[in-house]
Amino acid sequence: MMSNLFSVFDPSTSTNLPLNWTSTFLGLLFIPTSMWLIPSRHLTMWNLMLSKLHNEFSNLLSKSKGGTFIFVSIFSLILFNNFLGLFPFIFTSTSHLTLTLSLALPMWLSFMIFGWINNTNHMFEHLVPQGTPAALMPFMVCIETVSNLIRPGTLAVRLTANMIAGHLLLTLLGNNGPTLTQSLLWILLLAQILLLILESAVAVIQSYVFAVLTTLYSSEVN
Repeated sequence: MMSNLFSVFDPSTSTNLPLNWTSTFLGLLFIPTSMWLIPSRHLTMWNLMLSKLHNEFSNLLSKSKGGTFIFVSIFSLILFNNFLGLFPFIFTSTSHLTLTLSLALPMWLSFMIFGWINNTNHMFEHLVPQGTPAALMPFMVCIETVSNLIRPGTLAVRLTANMIAGHLLLTLLGNNGPTLTQSLLWILLLAQILLLILESAVAVIQSYVFAVLTTLYSSEVN
């Protein structure tokens, strides 16, 4: 019996080593290897997904120099960790701000440093949207500055909150199982299956949103 509802997100283990955080790298086991002469279905699906993501991110970075490798890698890392968190007894590292902020903050900071050093005038232009009346310009500068500063926080909190919400709902419903009758238990199982399908969709959507927003932030500084 859990003493705290949030204990399902506890990263501690029975040993002195934080072994739960090693689940972050379990996604490496799902990356297919090219050791076979004829590509497997797994490798074909993986290459198809990478090519689709590359084309999508290339369109967003049409005027920017550089590749899409880092954004595809971020998408893959978050996607694997989101999906692994749906399996029993596997720690969900993306439900902690420790991981999500570690991804969002360095990316945003590097974009800001690059933009303000290389494209200073362009960064100042972004603070005042086109067509803003002269009387509203000081307020728009304050609003745009605040919205720019909270970007890494919104990226990290959005991913963390969505993963926590789904897991908490599954945990709350699952704890009611022993107290239900057999007829209501089937309804609970059906609800859990539907929620699990919804969480699978959320895992894909949130990883895609994180990668796309990071790509958009990168294209704005060029």
